This record gives sequence, structure tokens and C-alpha cells, in this order.
Amino acid sequence: MPDSSLRTVATGIGFGESLRWHAGRLWVADWATHELLRIQPDGTKEVVLQTSFTFSFDWAPDGRLLLTSAGEHPLLQQGFDGNILPVADLRGLNIVGANEIVVDSRGNVYMNCVGFNLMAGEAAKPGSIICVSVDGSARRVAEGLMFPNGMAITPDNRTLIVAESYSNQLTAYAIAENGDLTNRRVWAPVEEYHPDGICLGSEGNVWFADVASKHCIRVREGGEILQTVKADRGCFACMLGGKDGTTLFIVTNEWAGANAVSEAARNSQIVSIQVQSAHSGRP
Repeated sequence: MPDSSLRTVATGIGFGESLRWHAGRLWVADWATHELLRIQPDGTKEVVLQTSFTFSFDWAPDGRLLLTSAGEHPLLQQGFDGNILPVADLRGLNIVGANEIVVDSRGNVYMNCVGFNLMAGEAAKPGSIICVSVDGSARRVAEGLMFPNGMAITPDNRTLIVAESYSNQLTAYAIAENGDLTNRRVWAPVEEYHPDGICLGSEGNVWFADVASKHCIRVREGGEILQTVKADRGCFACMLGGKDGTTLFIVTNEWAGANAVSEAARNSQIVSIQVQSAHSGRP
């Protein structure tokens, strides 16, 4: 049964992904309608951006909106004039399956790539993480990740944590001064789960969403599970936000396989629950 403390925040979303709390509002990407939605306190959905592709998103420190894309240019930015343009020329990096994105407080953009075409039913291959530096230069900074998914960066800009969905673990890297990722390690093994979207709590723990179990789970470094929240459908992404950062928002979808994303019947919803650990780090 779903957790009785869950509150329904918004309904009627096609297929929600990539939750963010920004400028006092909750934001979500609708992969079925290709819309960026901003959620008002009463649950009203405002379409902020319409695209022709599925995307994840985050903001640069200067306020620019950044988007991943499955198209020719896998990383895009919306300028202050509203125009959407490539952030950098990434064609030489042979990016396949641009997925999640997070930006550190210095402006370095980290985008991961799953490494294969999930929507086309391709067999799984290792993925990677791309870094686009503030000067616009781009390079691959991590490889060998089995379906890299949600990412978060600690408040001191020293550690990037990424969910490896197909390896049943959260993986961490040290962030060098130039933005390189080093010292890869298992941050938390979570053998029973396939972590998807993640966010950081103020006590140094991580919340991760899991589709198959319909759970959102708070875990400590090393793998100790501290709290679980049960939903009535698959949990795809989570984000701490609200006035004091202690509202855990979860976007849930009825999962019928990758081929059904574009045909989703607006059965995605966002739910929330009050927790003790406040939001920390980025996004």
C-alpha cells in the first residue's frame, strides 16, 4: 500500500521525469508531451517550454536553462532571449543516449549518456559522463557506467554522485579543480534496487527513486537504508524542496516499457511527503 502520508501535488502529466526545485517552484519534464512544466502551489501546471524531443534539464549559475537532447546536439541552452542553441560542439565525442544533467556552482556542466538506444530496444552497453567546462570545452570524464541516471553534487563541489541503474549502486567521483572526475568508488550498494533520479539531503544522505519497487529510498554512504516511501506506481525522480527544503517531491509513472513513453495516457503524477533531511547540494 502507498504511504498514507503522501500528498498528491499534481496530476494529468503524460510521463514525468527530471524533477527540480528552482526559484521557489517545482519543475518537471514531461517526456510524453515534450514540455517543461512549472508547478504552482495549487498544483496548476504551467507550460514554460515546448520542445520536439525528450529532455532532462538544469540551470547554470547565471540562470541559463540547459537541456539534454537525443537529437544532433545533445546539450542545448536557452538564452535570455528565449532562443535555444547548442552549448558546445560535442559531435566528436560520439554521444549515444544523452540522459541526465547537473551543473556545479562554478558552471561546469555534467551530462551522462547511457551508451545505447533504450527506446529502440538495443542491448545494454556501458555509458559515460561528459563535462562541458565554463570555457565551452568538452570532454569525456568518466566511462564504464552501467546505465548512468540521476546525478548530484555535494555543496563543496568536491564529489559527484551518480545512480548506476543497471549496477544496483550509487557511484561517486572526486571532482578535480579543472572539473575532471577521479577516484571512482561505490558510494552505496543497493542490491535490491535500480536507482533512477536522486537528490542530496543536508545530512549527507541520498534519496533515490526506484521504478520496479515503487519506492523512494533514503540511503547513507555505505548502503544503510534509512527510510523508504512507498508509492502506488513507479518512482522515477525525486527532489527536496519547499519553503524549508524538507518536502520530498516524487514523480511517479505507470511503467509499460520504453516504447510506451510517448503514448502515456497522462497517468503520471507528483506526490510529496515531509521529511527531516533538508535539500543540499546541486541540483
